[in-house]
Amino acid sequence: MTWQEVRELFPDQFLLVSILDYYEEDNKKIVTEVAPIRTVAKKDANKEFFRAKEGTVVYHTSNEDFVIHLRRDPMMKVRRILK
Repeated sequence: MTWQEVRELFPDQFLLVSILDYYEEDNKKIVTEVAPIRTVAKKDANKEFFRAKEGTVVYHTSNEDFVIHLRRDPMMKVRRILK
């Protein structure tokens, strides 16, 4: 589905979606096709965002476009904290 179709079906909601197609432009990932997985309660959105598996993301349908800003800083280290 296109992002516009998803926005019409799920107005003003957080959704967990699978990204099916995108293109990159100026350090941005412009998502063009998604598959909705489920709605996410506002209170759980942050937790679900960080739990999302690769290829999925939590995004709010109030956003007209589905854009992910890419960080490509070679000086930035990413550490995984294990419990």
